[in-house]
Amino acid sequence: MLPADNPFARPSDLPFGLPPFDRISDEHLRPAFDAGMTEQRAEWEAVATHDAAPTVENTLEALERSGALLGRVAAVLFNLAASHARPPIRAVEEEVAPRLAEHSDALYLDHRLFARVDDLHGRRHELDLDAETARLLRRYHLDFVRAGAGLGADAQERLRHVNSELSALTTRFHSLVLDGANAAAVHIGDRVELDGLSPEQVAAAEQAARTRGHAQGWLLTLVLPTSQPALAVLTNRSVRQRLHEASVRRGLGGDHDTRPVLTRLVALRAERAELLGYPEHASWTVTDQTAGSVAAVDAMLTPMIGPAIANARAEAGELEAALRADGLDGPLQPWDWPFYADRVRRERFAVDASALRPYFELDRVLRDGVLNAASRLYGVSFTERHDLPTYHPDVRVFEVRDSDGSPLGLFLADWFARETKSGGAWMSTYADQSHLLGHRPVVTVNLNVPRPADGEPALLTGDEVRTAFHEFGHALHGLFSDVRYPRFSGTSVPRDFVEFPSQVNEMWAWDPDVLRAYAVHHATGEPLAPERIDAMLAARASGEGFATTEYLAAALLDLAWHRRTTAAGPVRPGDVEDVERDVLAVLGLTLDAVPPRYRTTYFAHVFAGGYSAGYYSYIWSEVLDADMVGWFAENGGLRRENGDAFRAGLLSRGGAVDPMEAFAAVRGRAPRIEPLLARRGLLADDAAAPAGRAAEPTGTGVS
Repeated sequence: MLPADNPFARPSDLPFGLPPFDRISDEHLRPAFDAGMTEQRAEWEAVATHDAAPTVENTLEALERSGALLGRVAAVLFNLAASHARPPIRAVEEEVAPRLAEHSDALYLDHRLFARVDDLHGRRHELDLDAETARLLRRYHLDFVRAGAGLGADAQERLRHVNSELSALTTRFHSLVLDGANAAAVHIGDRVELDGLSPEQVAAAEQAARTRGHAQGWLLTLVLPTSQPALAVLTNRSVRQRLHEASVRRGLGGDHDTRPVLTRLVALRAERAELLGYPEHASWTVTDQTAGSVAAVDAMLTPMIGPAIANARAEAGELEAALRADGLDGPLQPWDWPFYADRVRRERFAVDASALRPYFELDRVLRDGVLNAASRLYGVSFTERHDLPTYHPDVRVFEVRDSDGSPLGLFLADWFARETKSGGAWMSTYADQSHLLGHRPVVTVNLNVPRPADGEPALLTGDEVRTAFHEFGHALHGLFSDVRYPRFSGTSVPRDFVEFPSQVNEMWAWDPDVLRAYAVHHATGEPLAPERIDAMLAARASGEGFATTEYLAAALLDLAWHRRTTAAGPVRPGDVEDVERDVLAVLGLTLDAVPPRYRTTYFAHVFAGGYSAGYYSYIWSEVLDADMVGWFAENGGLRRENGDAFRAGLLSRGGAVDPMEAFAAVRGRAPRIEPLLARRGLLADDAAAPAGRAAEPTGTGVS
């Protein structure tokens, strides 16, 4: 029994069930987890031993209602572990992660519970179920089967050990990547070496150095992907090299070596898949996605390699010419690519990315860009709440209301990077919408914008603007959820569909009307000139050879690691780089100047997040995104009628409907790949292709 003075002992009394962060202390977490797991085990036992025949109410809905206490504490812990991972939080996370895996097994490997679900499933055609309940029954039955409910006792016992160790290892990988990124930050002692950075960026680097204990100098902190933003502007080639090499050497040796962890993860995932009757982990994962099979993923990705590499080689030739024109010896290196790509874009399109930053002030981008576009498209309104507690002073809370004034939920915005925060960007939830439980959503979006020096404005890059719109697309998916069962709420859809709504939302970042509202110089109030907007949009379509090649390399590396079988034997930690190199060579993805977007040793999406054998999902979802962007354009763009149709047909339905059927219902047909190929420059005639591509940072929840 949890003591009454523990804030998790009862549902939050704050609006929408926002956790009472001002009353939650670190010492509340572990006992709340213990009590939550005990409580839910008792609830499951009551279902398993119910003396009446299985019904929707006494079995499915009882399972859906179970675990309220555990859900409250887990939402807080795992969100804080990503966004504010202080040592006590990380200690609790590492302790409870394997216990939660065992807890999940207690449900899905309980033959009594499976028998009740299986009984209902066998009688499903006799039960006169509504569509959502019928889908819930199919989903539960499939979840039990995929989790090993049908295995024998010995296989189930081994599966429990594998799942527990996997959970502990993913948590460990996350910690190593976070600590490794912090340790690999590049310290600069001479201000001259920062030439190219704006005064605001220099001040932020100085503040970062002081925050992390350096009495002097400046600190270039790392973001999660391989390519670091500062590479585009730093004029000192040796500093660029230092920064790039610090990035790609993460996880290779020392106190933050991730190789022993990731190789063990690969081996255990292969063993689990075989226990469950699949040839390898990739097949186990992909068969439950909209792709349906690894062969279908191969059929889409593999034909893209040749055109992408050809485009990247053409881009490399142009950039190397610029490099040599500066009197430098070739060949073009990975740390040169962003710098000369930015220069070529500036010369060709008269677009200086650094000169655009003063027009992208964070608060204006948020209010007059991200939130304004949502208000115009869906009729919703946002009111900042300064009276509600948060877990960190950086966090802002907005109450969201529908067009009729009725409450929808809360939106938390946590924009700034800090030492306790995971890299990348993501959306997650503290509460999920459900009519069964009477819950409204509380969603949170995390970015990693460098904190400006005190008194200075936070100015965004174009990519950071796009990422803000992307992540808010996930937030809308959660906020607009309108389902009965929590199992289907918001972003609870197949992994290769979940990025689709967020990628669609990126289009409004570059909508001319929206741009005019937020692209205003923070100091002078001067709007960004229309010709500069046109040039920026044209420039965004360049560099797709690089973007597609680095993405394909990461996606196919992910699949290669997760196609390994137990018969192949485990990979030794010291061989990780050789395996990576061999995989890319076989695929033909060996352009030295274009490394994978994530190398294996810091590929948190697949070794610490939910994208294992699923990183392909960004481009799979982009097929849908590019086609749906066309639908919006055909129907007049930023119009309430379009927003209402997209919300009603897709965003509100979560996992309660078949996602591909929902897409076809809105689009009027199945998706076509041609818009994506045109966008990425993989068709001969792509002059009319819309610009833009998917953001795919990492973290908990969805990215």
